Amino acid sequence: MKQDAELPRVRRRGFTLIETLVVVAVLAVTAVMATPSLVAWRMRDQVDARARALLSTLSYARSEAVRRGVRVTVCRVDAARHCLASGQACRVGVADWSCGWAVMVERGGMSTVLRAQTELAAVSIAGTQTNLTFTPPAGQLIGSFRSFDIAPHVPSQVTRGEPWRRCIRIAAGGRPRIADGACGATS
Repeated sequence: MKQDAELPRVRRRGFTLIETLVVVAVLAVTAVMATPSLVAWRMRDQVDARARALLSTLSYARSEAVRRGVRVTVCRVDAARHCLASGQACRVGVADWSCGWAVMVERGGMSTVLRAQTELAAVSIAGTQTNLTFTPPAGQLIGSFRSFDIAPHVPSQVTRGEPWRRCIRIAAGGRPRIADGACGATS
């Protein structure tokens, strides 16, 4: 018996069940605390990307009107890339520009799509419901000043307010500009 007592103890390596559970609990709490921030960050990126896409489309339409010497129209479109009538809802049931849009040029009575943007229902793009037509020779916009208010479609507690909104204003000359905040706010 004395021999058993004198044998050196073998050290086992690894984690105990308690240590593992504590680490898992800390990770779970961290994930729960970080989720709203990540969701808000993703929404802000979607709003920014959508605003930049619309700004790019409007600039492109204006430049094509000048380059081609013909009227170029930007309109809200359905899934088949046909212009929607003013106030008509698209497939997702909204009547704003989040349905998607296209740049069209008319040739011989036929409309040709030059560029199109697909729908993104998570972001609301409120603005004029009519088509935007840019005319040659200077790419002027038919009509008066226009604006688009881009924001989360369903704002959460975290994504409410001016930091989550963008405004695109188009002057009568046709040049679009983007600003942080809602269109009604001074920027």
